[in-house]
Amino acid sequence: MKMIFASALLLVVSPHFFQEPAKPTEEKAAAPEAAKPEAEAKPAAEAKPAAEAAKMVNPTKATPESIALGKKAYGTDCAMCHGKEGAGDGDLVEAMKLKLRDYRDPESLKGMTDGEIFTIIDKGKGQMSGEEGRMKAGQIWNVVNYVRSLAKK
Repeated sequence: MKMIFASALLLVVSPHFFQEPAKPTEEKAAAPEAAKPEAEAKPAAEAKPAAEAAKMVNPTKATPESIALGKKAYGTDCAMCHGKEGAGDGDLVEAMKLKLRDYRDPESLKGMTDGEIFTIIDKGKGQMSGEEGRMKAGQIWNVVNYVRSLAKK
């Protein structure tokens, strides 16, 4: 029995030892971005999303339930960078050299539509990866409602 187990283990593990290591395909594409000086870096929410995003209408009313669901998702997926209370002071800000908006300030999102915020959360922006495929649209709209509610506190 030990011999069968050892043989099976050898068959499963051995192909990994004989394969060539995978070659990075995105290094060349990422190089120009990495070469930009820090002075040129913009806050993640500064560039405007596509014009179509601005026209998107939030189908989810900002009810206490929606805001609570948005807060839960925000705490799991957003707070590590944007901070627990939306101040832009999350645990990863310093290490990643990020400059994020303080969502508690009513002026921080004044010029953005809900559709633009949705698109940034969904598709990502700058160093922020999007939630596309990980969050359903309804969940993202709840996060939009929660982020908007931070300035009202």
